[in-house]
Amino acid sequence: MNSELLDNAKKLVHKSYIEQGSQNLSALGKQLNELIEKRKMPSKPLTDQQIDVLLNYLSLMDSNNFSGNAGVGEREGRCFASMVRRRNYGFCHGIGRSGDITEIQPKAAGSSLLVKLCRNLTLDLFKLSGIRGCTDLVLLPVATGMALSLCLMTLRPTKPRAEYVVFLRIDQKSCFKSILTAGFKPLVVTGLKNGDEIQTNLDELRKIIIEKGAESIVCVMSTTSCFAPRVPDNLPEIGKICSQFDIAHVVNNAYGLQSSKCSHLISETVRLKYRLDAFVQSMDKNFMVPVGGSIVGGFDQSFVDNLGKMYPGRASIQPILDLFISFLSMGSEKYKELLVERKELYSRLQIELKQVAESFGERLLNVPHNDISMGITLQSVEIPDEGNDVTESVTKIGSMLFTRYVSGARVVSRDTTKEIGGVKFKGFGAHVDEYPHDYMTAAASIGMQSEDINLFMKRLKAVLSKQYNKDHSVKFVPEITNGPINDDGDHVDSE
Repeated sequence: MNSELLDNAKKLVHKSYIEQGSQNLSALGKQLNELIEKRKMPSKPLTDQQIDVLLNYLSLMDSNNFSGNAGVGEREGRCFASMVRRRNYGFCHGIGRSGDITEIQPKAAGSSLLVKLCRNLTLDLFKLSGIRGCTDLVLLPVATGMALSLCLMTLRPTKPRAEYVVFLRIDQKSCFKSILTAGFKPLVVTGLKNGDEIQTNLDELRKIIIEKGAESIVCVMSTTSCFAPRVPDNLPEIGKICSQFDIAHVVNNAYGLQSSKCSHLISETVRLKYRLDAFVQSMDKNFMVPVGGSIVGGFDQSFVDNLGKMYPGRASIQPILDLFISFLSMGSEKYKELLVERKELYSRLQIELKQVAESFGERLLNVPHNDISMGITLQSVEIPDEGNDVTESVTKIGSMLFTRYVSGARVVSRDTTKEIGGVKFKGFGAHVDEYPHDYMTAAASIGMQSEDINLFMKRLKAVLSKQYNKDHSVKFVPEITNGPINDDGDHVDSE
């Protein structure tokens, strides 16, 4: 609020009251100025009201919100529904231009400023997560799979004749399909079993590069965040091999920002000056925003620039807006607290899951190199009747948990086969063809609460008691799929 307006206001309301109010307005202006000047996460969270005022302030800088603006183009940021306009704070022009998603949008100074600020805040959180030396990043309004495809397409001009991507097997559809979507052929390298863990098969990686020829391979796609018993790939050694053969290295770091181990692997690869061209992570998995956005970080400015030019046309600001609001609501101190809490809950979940498994004659899989996901064996599940095979009985545990409002647990049968793009994966879900156990996984990710563990353990005991036909003093859950449930996972009468 300018000084002339304040002077006029003092003629209507007592001077001291206006000055007191102006101090609050001035404080908000200082917060915005600090964000622009320091380009770092605020240590303390902003209130909802402060964020609301800030966003409305920025949106007034976009041409569609100019008073008396005359729009005569085909894209003028018009919104028919006022509810849609309010939901987007008037940021209706999107981001980028037709030739580069990272370019400034002339009609949308406020939107462009918001995106630039969000990019800087994300770089700051990379450092807080333990990733050092990241040159730049691109915020994309697409989920991780499409972001991986864009990375591969960005690399295509570096090797015009290359037709392959070496895929270090992880049984997750979107990362494999990203190779097919980008128009490349996958060369699958299955990991090595070491104890319960599935680890990187470096010898097979080197062998397949020599067999196919480095010039025919555009990149190696590795993974940090993965479901147990798979563990993060050995990024430094993979980067070393990629450096030796001059092959690009793209890392699927989907939810790895919350893991100090995953972040260390990325930083260590770069510190050793080994190849790592890009690492891709999900906005929703790491920062608790709606699905629909991803972040591509890089250590080579030219790659990041080329990636921005690869995206065709403008893009939606919505995922970046959600991320920006969440950053301001969170603050750096709370983010660090969340990282610590996640580690503590991981340890608790692991201990309690081990106890439950052993009470049913099962065991916790020994997967020490995965600090997000864990698993228990499901070897002694009874076959309820002659019409059901072992696979059906094992996977039924997953469906029973889901109908009892337990989400995220994954049940894997060794006998599952999945075909994706003409490639068959035996034992799909276990990351190798013949894993020795059927098993179930659970994960401790950022934002998890103690109550989530409490409810999960009660409901898991109820389900296993029924499937294993053992009395653990837990009431069996009725076989219905709707209606309210209590803390033990029992459905109750809605009346």
